[in-house]
Amino acid sequence: MQHTLTNDRGDGQRYAIWSLTLALWFAAPQAQTVREPDMAPLSLDAAARLAAAQAPQVQAQRLRAQAAHDDAVRAGQLPDPKLVVGIDNLTATGAQAFDAAADSMTMRTVGVMQEIPARAKRKAESAVAGADMRIADADAVAIRLATRRTAADAWVALWAALRERALLTDLRTQSGLAAAASKAKLRGGTGDATDALATRAAAAELDNKIDAADTDVAAARAVLARWIDNRAAGALAPPPDFSALPVPPAQLLGNPDRQGPLLGWSAREDRAQARIDLAKAGKRPDWSISLNYGERIHSPDMVSVMVGFSLPLFPGNRQDRDISARYAERDAVLAEHEDARRAQSEAVASTLAVWQGDGRQVRRYRDELLPLAEDRARTALAAYRSGASLQPWLDARRDEIDVRVAYARALADWGRAWVSLAYLVPDSGSTAEIPR
Repeated sequence: MQHTLTNDRGDGQRYAIWSLTLALWFAAPQAQTVREPDMAPLSLDAAARLAAAQAPQVQAQRLRAQAAHDDAVRAGQLPDPKLVVGIDNLTATGAQAFDAAADSMTMRTVGVMQEIPARAKRKAESAVAGADMRIADADAVAIRLATRRTAADAWVALWAALRERALLTDLRTQSGLAAAASKAKLRGGTGDATDALATRAAAAELDNKIDAADTDVAAARAVLARWIDNRAAGALAPPPDFSALPVPPAQLLGNPDRQGPLLGWSAREDRAQARIDLAKAGKRPDWSISLNYGERIHSPDMVSVMVGFSLPLFPGNRQDRDISARYAERDAVLAEHEDARRAQSEAVASTLAVWQGDGRQVRRYRDELLPLAEDRARTALAAYRSGASLQPWLDARRDEIDVRVAYARALADWGRAWVSLAYLVPDSGSTAEIPR
């Protein structure tokens, strides 16, 4: 009897151990899933940075900038030397024509020739390539800013669509109360079928609005997924404070040249000036030097050294025309830069006005219109349940739906205006990549 009790106790202990082991085994993956960092809500700035890191056009412009850097190193270098091989003074007529041994002056030659462009021309070529490199760097920063701005705009669209759906979904409770009240009145003999049908129609109309909001959410997720792949399917973090810009409005209005669309214009002006210098250097003669060694069959070998110079003797229709054309191009770039500066200032001022106006509308919706619409609908529903007409509640309900949708759309407009201003100026890391 004692032996049997001992075995039962041992079996119970082993069973408990195995049960605990299995429980820990199945619980471990769940704990790991909870701690997965990818499950964290996606913030607006995180979406913008992910898009800038993954976008193909950003990578393409980065490669173009790399190519421009390589070209800048190559520019201004001396051309490669030339190897010259040939036969000089070969007899061409007579009985011994094309016989290398027929004449003592015939010789096989081998030599090296080096062309040396004017120093001013090589310096100007290097300056042009350096300006091209700075333009490519500025374009890379501008494209990265534009990509971040577009992804952030897609995040705002999704957030606003989710907000609109939540605002509409909150009204289902009130629709249920109205429907229940109409049915109770109908059963009690104090109501009629028209009210019951009207409440059902109001609920169906609300469902249509929610379905439309679901469609907007799905479309907005698809747009955001174009920039950040599967991260768009997760939850969103709360939005940033749209009432405050990361860059003061005065700075945005006062320094348009440091904003994304205008980052490359200073380098374009430098390139236009470098092309003027290159055209002027065309009046400087280029020169070349060559060293040849001639091997003769019947006589001693010979060495020759030759130096050549280009002769820009008629600049009127060549170099002077080139210089005049480059000056015209430089002036055109200056005029285009000024036009772009004015257009950017206009766009910033207009967007600032929109951002400020949208902010006032959002606050008015939040603090006045939404509470008033809610109170009106609630009061009308209470009156209907106490015996009043249903129509005031139907009117108030329809107006409340419109106010909530308009509030969500105002939030979207406000967020988009904020994004347009917040991602105009590169951060310190991006600014450091733009040579001045």
